[in-house]
Amino acid sequence: MSNRRNTTLKLINGAKSGGPVPTRRRLVTRPVPRPAEPIEVLERLDREPVEDPTEPGDLTVLGDPAQVEDLPDPDPDPDPDPDPDPDDAPAAAVAGAAQHDVGPPVRRRALVALLVVLLAAALTGAGVYGHRWYVDRATDQAHRQAVAAARQASVNFVSVSAASVDRDLQRIVAGATGDFRDEFTRGQAQVRTAVVENKVQSQGSVLRAGLVSGDRRHAVVLVAVDATVRNVKAPEGRASHYRIQLDLVRDRDSGDWLVSRLQFVG
Repeated sequence: MSNRRNTTLKLINGAKSGGPVPTRRRLVTRPVPRPAEPIEVLERLDREPVEDPTEPGDLTVLGDPAQVEDLPDPDPDPDPDPDPDPDDAPAAAVAGAAQHDVGPPVRRRALVALLVVLLAAALTGAGVYGHRWYVDRATDQAHRQAVAAARQASVNFVSVSAASVDRDLQRIVAGATGDFRDEFTRGQAQVRTAVVENKVQSQGSVLRAGLVSGDRRHAVVLVAVDATVRNVKAPEGRASHYRIQLDLVRDRDSGDWLVSRLQFVG
């Protein structure tokens, strides 16, 4: 395409076919039109390689568009089957429900939370029941100890002998507290003198004893006591019957039940 040349077309006018000699000859020279300048795009195509299109968008359709088949558009979200099989409807419903169903981890966490709540409720109930059982058991035990202390204090109070008066009186003081201890201590010398001069010998035994009221620190107990008393006026002895009410307090240090008040009620 780069070589260019001029050509001359020679025409002979006036010559006749079959004549012997032409009478007149004229040579006419006409320039042949030069070829048009090459198109730049085509010239570039002659020099540069052409790459094959790899994507549908890179294709350029030449020719009549009516004779070219359109490429299908890519569909990112294809429509579901317009006419689904009726037999597949339950499976599709189950699949859709499964997507909204709670997964195993969520159910596991819910089960663990339920177990924790039940365990906490059980522990709370066990704690309340255990505390109540402990309080009831401790209260019952305290009541039994208070009644036992009242029985022993009543026997000590009516069991006095001239031969062991100091020991007997000291035993009564050891089981007393508060006002009763103070009052008995103040009259202890007078009681001792009366027991020795009258040669008293008394021995008692408990018939019955019952709790009137009380808790783990305080108690009121009623005791029925029989005693046989001998002295200078009744050397053979005589039977006596006493009903004694005792108020008791539990000592914080030793835990012993001590008599804070003693009175004869019949």
